Amino acid sequence: MAGTILNQPFFGGKQLTKSELEQAVDDNLPLPEQDLLWQLALPVGTDMDHRFSNPLVAKENVKNIGRCLVIGFGGDPLIDRQQDLVKMLVDEGVAPLRRKISASVPDFDDGGFHGVDMVESSKRATAVLNYIKTFV
Repeated sequence: MAGTILNQPFFGGKQLTKSELEQAVDDNLPLPEQDLLWQLALPVGTDMDHRFSNPLVAKENVKNIGRCLVIGFGGDPLIDRQQDLVKMLVDEGVAPLRRKISASVPDFDDGGFHGVDMVESSKRATAVLNYIKTFV
């Protein structure tokens, strides 16, 4: 595998992030909907800190990821989790190419929301495809 592309990755965890709390009633991805999706997706008897939902709890294999492109948008309730993933990748020696998450991380987009590239397809989808072309 030449690399991993994560476009607005959907992660969770037991501890809510600032962006999740601030955008708990987000039009596109409200907190109750996120919780329901994880209840349906995770193995019975596990919690949101399961390795399927929270990559920060399973760092041991992160170096095997290799090249990684992470794309996110500032208006996404999951943006803090995406930023935390990028920080973990850097801390573990993986050099991710990141595109548009927030003002605190250069090259990341403050605007948008989860799934914006599907709604504003002419503008955002083209940008996402260009990021992927650059990465590949």
